[in-house]
This record gives sequence, C-alpha cells and structure tokens, in this order.
Amino acid sequence: MRALFSILLFYIAAVQVTAQGVSEVGPFAGVSYYLGDLNLNKHFFFSKPAGGIVHRYILNSHYAIKNSFLYGTLEAYDSKSNNAVQVNRNLHFRSSIIDIATEIEFNFLPFDGPVGDRAKAGSDQYYFSPYVFIGISLFSFNPQANYNGTWFDLQPLGTEGQGTIAYQDRKKYSLSTISVPIGAGIKYDINNKMNFAFEWGIRMTNTDYIDDVSTTYANPVAISAEKGIIAGHLSDQSLDLDGKSSNIGRQRGNSKNNDFYAFAGVMLTFKLATQYTKQRCYGVNN
Repeated sequence: MRALFSILLFYIAAVQVTAQGVSEVGPFAGVSYYLGDLNLNKHFFFSKPAGGIVHRYILNSHYAIKNSFLYGTLEAYDSKSNNAVQVNRNLHFRSSIIDIATEIEFNFLPFDGPVGDRAKAGSDQYYFSPYVFIGISLFSFNPQANYNGTWFDLQPLGTEGQGTIAYQDRKKYSLSTISVPIGAGIKYDINNKMNFAFEWGIRMTNTDYIDDVSTTYANPVAISAEKGIIAGHLSDQSLDLDGKSSNIGRQRGNSKNNDFYAFAGVMLTFKLATQYTKQRCYGVNN
C-alpha cells in the first residue's frame, strides 16, 4: 500500500504541473456504511447519512483528479444478524468517519474537456459518461459501544487486551490510517457551469479495528483489573455467559480480513476556470 501511495503522489504532482484545464467544486450528499466482522457482506446495511465537499481538476476529456473531504457514520449490530453465532456474540459499535482522499478518475466517454465548454451536437464530447476511479485516502475513526445508555470510546478500553500488561503482545491500534478508494459512477453535464454525478466507492483499509473486533477473547477479569469494570463487560457481551463458562481464547473476530467502508451519493459541482482557460476563452495575455 505504501508503494501505491508513493506512485499516486508522484503521478498527481506531475499532472498538476503539466495539465492546463479547469477545476470544479461542490457538495457531496449520500450515505456511508461498513463491512467487517459485524457485517460480513451486506452492502448498504446499516447505512447512515454522509456529506462533504469535492474538488475535481479536469485534465482532459477522459481523465480528472478529484480531491474530497467526506464525513459519515458507521455502525453495526450483531443482534440484527441472521447468523446465530453473531447474535450470540452480541457485539455492536458506532463510529464517526472522516475521510480525506485524492483519486484519479477515468471517463469511458469523452466528457468535459479542459476548456470547459459544454458538449455540442455533433462534437466529440458527450453530455454524460460512466467513470471509474482509484486513489488514496487518509481517514480517522473512533469506535464506541453503548453500556447502560452511555456511549464509551472502545480503543482506550483495550477490549481484546490491547495496551494491557496481561497482553503485552497486543498493541493499541491507531485511530487514523490510510485506505485505497476504488469505485465507479456516472457524470452528467447540466450546463457549461455545472456537472452532476452519482458514484459509489468502497475503501479498502489496512486496519481490522474500525469495529473494535479482530482477534480472540481476552480475559475480562484481567481487563477489568487494568481498565475498569465497564471495559471488562464490553470485552465479552455473549448471551450464553452463565458465570461458569468462559470464552477466553476463543475467536471474537477474524484478524485475516481487514475492514471496509463505503460512500455512495451524488455531487453537484460548479466549474471554476483557470487563468489558462480564461486566456483561451477571451484572448487575454498577461
């Protein structure tokens, strides 16, 4: 992932220097959702409202660079699963998600070239185009769980023994890291000043702790001794606990698969001409 990040940064820097196009900016509105140990494969399950702002730099009729700042909420509940094992595990979480991304877009049809003129009948450009994108993003998250009506931040509690003396091999996970956005959408040229787009994009992350669930059950007594009674309770909320049996060492999550999150929604962007474009359009020379 670091290699991909370096390549993308180099490519983006190069095209920003050499490209002579227009840019556009506008709001994003849609939903965010999560895939991971508490929601294995149901897209759009537990979707929550999301929003943000995007900036797109048009390189030519096929390529553009998009920068975005998005905010959403992720959540999931074992109790709403149709898997009996998950229901018994009885875990849940919610987390805000802040995502700052840079992506390279490819339009399948020639669309909205660098001069920024709207497509005309008989021209080589189209009023619409499907597109795909890939990029790199920096995101932050903060999983929480509810206990007796109060939401608690889970990372400081070390619910799987992270950051405790009893489990020194389990380090605290970071609440900010990188992901690789990849997705698709469709653009529509409203007029020579506005574009509309709908897109869906999933983020492949390098963390398995967006939901605070990854490895095996730790000893709740040891966690309670170091982190408090609430931490011990939130570490194991299984429905079949009877005070005699124990889940210590049993699978709590699947550490082999990292978590994903996604954004889907619409964008309305307004074109901002560069100085180069103004010179081409109006014949102005500095």
